[in-house]
Amino acid sequence: MKQRAVVICPGRGSYNAEELGYLKKYRNSFDRYLDEIDHERRTLGEITVSEMDNMESYDRKIHTKGEHASALIYACALADFHAINREKYEIVAICGNSMGWYLTLAFAGALDRINAFRLVNTMGSMMKDEIIGGQVIYPVMNDEWQFDQERYDYLLQTIDRLNQIEENEIYISIHLGSTIVLGANKSGIRSLLKELEPVKIGKVDYPFQLMNHAAFHTALLNVTSERAFAELGPEMFQRFTIPIIDGRGYIWQPYSSDLDNLRDYTLGHQVVQPYDFTTSVRVAIKEFAPDKLILLGPGQSLGGAVGQTLIQNQWLNIRSKTDFTKLQKTDPFVLAMGREDQRKLVSE
Repeated sequence: MKQRAVVICPGRGSYNAEELGYLKKYRNSFDRYLDEIDHERRTLGEITVSEMDNMESYDRKIHTKGEHASALIYACALADFHAINREKYEIVAICGNSMGWYLTLAFAGALDRINAFRLVNTMGSMMKDEIIGGQVIYPVMNDEWQFDQERYDYLLQTIDRLNQIEENEIYISIHLGSTIVLGANKSGIRSLLKELEPVKIGKVDYPFQLMNHAAFHTALLNVTSERAFAELGPEMFQRFTIPIIDGRGYIWQPYSSDLDNLRDYTLGHQVVQPYDFTTSVRVAIKEFAPDKLILLGPGQSLGGAVGQTLIQNQWLNIRSKTDFTKLQKTDPFVLAMGREDQRKLVSE
């Protein structure tokens, strides 16, 4: 009997130095799809995803830029998605984090491969000339990944206080497990990095700013949304075959979903309002009761956020990081394709 699986797609920031060569390693029999992406990039006068992946060293000035990172991450995730053993797993739903929504649409069939690339590349290149604002990450948990309401309240109060400064615009951008991603203008970023109380979780020091990230999912991107509607028409969207869960936790069912509404959400609300990845995962586990969660690569950066969400919901009696780690070692519920040992459980 097949196991039920929910597929989770990565967002920006998932292709880092450790992932250099990921595509070369895993592309295998999916060359024809990746060759299409390279061809489209070449036609646009852009460096191809294969060229970026094959570089001798990781170059943050290239690999982290939106116009490059988005297409590269899409290519890696595409190869991973097609590597899932469909004789072993039934994909019952797909969701993703931030840019992962575009990948969700692609892999569910709401966009054909050319239009999927077009959406990913267009949205990733919107701020090619100048990045609007930025993102700062801050935790609202303890060392055991348990949600800390007091720290969350402190964060909200700090945002309110800093927004009293006339030049600041600060918003919640992404709910990422028990971590909050904040989007802000340049003045707001400076205030957040200066005023937020330093916190250390494990080996990571917070707050910190994400390199080459804009203030995604905030009102600062209203102009980006308007441009997207002008450049990406309704003809791109088509009937899809797998249920998808958006950044509000709303389930779009195949065949019955209104494609105009899907486009409106994708280019409108999703661009300028907070993306609640935590709720997406909660809905995925509670509504679809999967046997496994499969995290597409590159990398495994969403593993922590997914684990924190499981802890918030005490899913499978997971109440702490210790519980989650123990389960992952014995009978992993979360399978990250960026990990060789877990990849084999998905692809073989």
